[in-house]
Formats: sequence, C-alpha cells, structure tokens
Amino acid sequence: LPSVQHRRSPEQPRALPSAQGPLPAPRWPVECEVIKEPIQHIGEGAPRHSLLPVPDRGCAHPAHCCASPEWVPPEPEPFCQPTDPSPSPDLAEEQGTIVYQLSPASLGSRFTRAQAGGAPGPLSSPAAMLAGPEDTTLLFESRFESGNLQRAVKVGPFEYVLTLRPDLYTTKHTQWFYFRVQNTRKDQLYRFTIANLAKPKSLYGMGMRPLFYSQRDAQSCGIGWRRVGDDIQYYRGSGGEKPAVFRLSWTFHFPHDTDTCFFAHCYPYTYSELQHYLQALVRDPQRSRYCAVRSLCRSLAGNTIFLLTITSPSGTAGKRAVVLSARAHPGESGGSWAMQGFLDFLLSAHADAQLLRQLFLFKVVPMLNPDGVVVGNSRCSLAGHDPNRAYGAGDGGAFPGVWHLRAMVERVLAEREVVLYCDFHGHSRKNNVFMYGCDGAGVSTAMRLHPRVFPFMLSKNAPDKFSFPSCKFQVQKSKAGTGRVVLWRLGISNSYTMEVAFGGSTLGGRRSHFTVEDLKSLGYHLCDTLLDFCDPDPTKFQQCLVEVDTLLRHRVGQELGSGGGWSDVSPSELESSTSGSDSSVSDGRL
Repeated sequence: LPSVQHRRSPEQPRALPSAQGPLPAPRWPVECEVIKEPIQHIGEGAPRHSLLPVPDRGCAHPAHCCASPEWVPPEPEPFCQPTDPSPSPDLAEEQGTIVYQLSPASLGSRFTRAQAGGAPGPLSSPAAMLAGPEDTTLLFESRFESGNLQRAVKVGPFEYVLTLRPDLYTTKHTQWFYFRVQNTRKDQLYRFTIANLAKPKSLYGMGMRPLFYSQRDAQSCGIGWRRVGDDIQYYRGSGGEKPAVFRLSWTFHFPHDTDTCFFAHCYPYTYSELQHYLQALVRDPQRSRYCAVRSLCRSLAGNTIFLLTITSPSGTAGKRAVVLSARAHPGESGGSWAMQGFLDFLLSAHADAQLLRQLFLFKVVPMLNPDGVVVGNSRCSLAGHDPNRAYGAGDGGAFPGVWHLRAMVERVLAEREVVLYCDFHGHSRKNNVFMYGCDGAGVSTAMRLHPRVFPFMLSKNAPDKFSFPSCKFQVQKSKAGTGRVVLWRLGISNSYTMEVAFGGSTLGGRRSHFTVEDLKSLGYHLCDTLLDFCDPDPTKFQQCLVEVDTLLRHRVGQELGSGGGWSDVSPSELESSTSGSDSSVSDGRL
C-alpha cells in the first residue's frame, strides 16, 4: 500500500467562511444547468422557516398536524404487497410526447471545470409548455441539488415514462432518483414508470414504496416526506437493451390540485443541508468548544470536504481514536441521516456523550463525495468511478476525499490506537441494518471472533433494526480498495461498512419503512455500543464473545466438533453461517 505520510497535511485550518455570513454556493460542473429557486423540505436539518406549518382549519390531514420541523409519520409505514410484474408490457415511449428532456450530450465525456451555480447564462426550457389552464400535463424539474431526472415522456393522459440521468461522465449507475412535479390533479390516478434502473434486484420488489413530498401539505399541515404508491412493480425491461435495464412502476393519487410535489428514492440530504448543519455547530458556543470544523481537502469541483474533530476540551493525551465517514456513494442519503444522529448525540449534554468525549478523539468526515451529492449521482464522483474502490490509490488527484481520509488515518495511527472505523452506506436489496467487517483468517481462535463482537453488540442495542445474521466478514478480492479493507490493513482491527437499507426493518415484529428518526437513532445506538465495547469491565465483551462462538458452533458445529477452534476454518465457511442470501459483490463494480 503506497504511503501517503510524506505528503503535506491536508488539515489546514480552513473553517467555514463565517459563522454569521452566507454559506458558499455549491460548485457544479460548468455544463450543468441549475435553477435559482431554493428547494426546501420539512424534516431536514437546516432551518426551513418558509415551510413550517401554518394553522389551517381546512387541512386534509388534521391528525398529522404538528409544530415541529422534524416530521415523523404518526403510524409506521408498512411495506406494500408486491405486485407480480410478469403481465406488465413495456410502454411505447416513441408513441408518447416528450414533456421534459435534458441533453446529456452537453456534459461531455469527462469533468473539466466547475463554478458556483453551474452553467452561466440563461436557462433552457426542458419542460413542455402548457396549452392552457385545462392542460393536465405534469411539469417536471430536476435541475437542483441531488436531482437527476433526464427525461419524461407522457404516454397516456395521466401516465409517464421517466428516464434517470446516469452518473455524470458514465453510462450507468441509475438507482437514486429525486425530481419535482407541478400542475397536479387531485382526483386522477397517475402511473409513473422509471425505465432505466440498473440493478436486477431491488427492495421495490419486496414491498418498498417511493417517498413523496407535497409542498401544500408541508405548508398547511406540517407533513414531510412519506411513503406512497400502489400497484408497485419492479421488472426487467423487454426492449433488449445491453446491459439489461429494469423498470419501477407505481400508481398514485395526488392529494391536491396544482400542488408542487417531489418523489425520491430515499430521504434527500444535500451538500447545502450539511453546510447549514455545520454552520449551526460553529455558531453554538457550547458545542463548538469540543467540535472543530475544518477542511479535510477540496473535491474535484472545489467543494469543501469537511473534517470534524470532536473531543473534550481537556486534551487528547492518552485517548484512543474513532474514525467515521459517510456518503462515499452519494445516492445513499440514509447514511447522512445516521451520521447526523451520531453527531446530535455525541455533541449533546447527555452523560454518555460527555463520557465518550472524555474517552476518545473522534475524527468524522460526514460527506466524502460532495460533488456526487450535488449533481445527483448514485455511486460515482466526478472522476466517473466509484470512490469506495479507490482507497488504495497512490495518487489522490482523482479521489481527493478518500485519499486525504486515508492520509489522516495514517497520521492518527502514528500517534494512537484507532479503536473503530465505520463508513456509513445504504443497501438496495436487503432490509434492516447490518455491517461488513474483515475476517482475520489465520489468527488465533479468540482474535478470529473479535471483529464480530461490535456488530453483535449493536444488534443487541438495536434489536428492531440491526441484523447480525446479515453481517459479512469475508474480505473479497473485489472489495480490496474499499475503506473498511484498506484501513483494516493499515492496522484498524474493527473496521466496518455499516449498510442501512433503503427500505426498512423486518425485525422485532416490524415490517415497515425506516423513518428519518429511525435513521438518526442508529447514530445513538452506535455511541451506546461503543461504550459497551470499550467498557473497562470486560464482562459484556466476554459474554458477547461467548454468544458469537455459540452461534457459529450451532450452525457449523458438525464440522468443528465439540472442542474445535476457528483458526483453521476458511472465511467462506464462516460466511455462510452469518450472512443472508443476498450478496453485494456486484455493488458498485466498475
């Protein structure tokens, strides 16, 4: 692994521009058009004063009204019953009318330069013009942060076929979606079909619903993002495309006439949202005493990749370190909500949070790939490749975020032990939350089981969300460049990827979607588990070690015998005993 310690430290004190002044606008590739109006939603971390609830006697959802900007559905949002997609024919787009289209040709084949606000000059008009007030055509838009709709074709009075824009400077990676619709009609049944999704399997085939947001419901009732859709189908297209493409189709009744609405794959969390959150930390005289916000480096587009250093003001001598990161894959926005929950708790006045700050030095990179988040990519950076396969690269020019993260970890390891690394991700084919770790094959029996203890403890602390049987620990060749594997090889024994399902939980009697509060609670559970894992009293650790050993013996004990150990058992044998049937080997392969 090429050493990066000889390079200049990237942690120069380049803080947010001002705790009081305006935040810098995100920088976009100069080919990207960006609308000027802000996109704001209830339920996000930044102040959303323009969309806070206003008392409304005519609200259609009086039971849902609340005064909090952090809206949570009053009841669990269950998975739907999947619909058999076999009878569904492909819709004839060529016979429809294009009502929204962005030109991919203007983007070029590679990133060249960026500027705040994207393309200069007047905006084009990609949406169809309405013929008059009786025209029921929906007006689509996605030229805003994290939006990625490329085309919409009207194939029936209330039926649309949608095409997502691939990750910039690639021809693939279509999974994340986020777009706006206007000119809605209340009493009509609409059908939407996204025609170019990349993965052959999806949680949409297991009852997951898309997310929906109504601006009128937000303004009048305080309702935020919620799960919607009926007759949801996920199926392979029949057009003979190579590689094959897959379709997601759903029906829906809009709640209001002439509303402004949004659909999304997961709860959006933009780069601007992160900047607002960090500015609030800088402004807070209490939290800023033990949280320093600095620049780790700049992205290819020139957006700041932030580094948070969190510890008690008493100093760092003798403290072990904890390193966390999120959003290497920009379309996995649930990782940002889990990260915000972690920061909310760690920076709180709770006694456990104070103890964590006294015991550890935390290094946190909350958004590794801000460029991908800004432009609405699913997986890649502006280099056109997956940054979570580039941690072993010797040159940080193409992937500055992961390169500088690795350099920072090397410097920390030279000074102190790093007790935990965790990189937050999202998963599209398995429900629940689980981890990928690193199996130390060839080591002693006791040490072989140690990497499984932290995830096992987390499953006990979050039994209705975290699935230990879904965890995997085999180090596959295809994952050699990931953060968890590269940092494990640098010397971090407990190095993990935490996968948060886009869907929800099937544990503890649940069969329902994750809410924002569910995602944020994962951050608290991670803190709670860290205290258990590092408790000076080894009782909990040893008990969990025994339970993990018993669990594995129960499943493969015939081969081991009553007195057998684990040191000679292959990782693949252990893998089959602790993982679900849904492999992620092909996730993000380039």
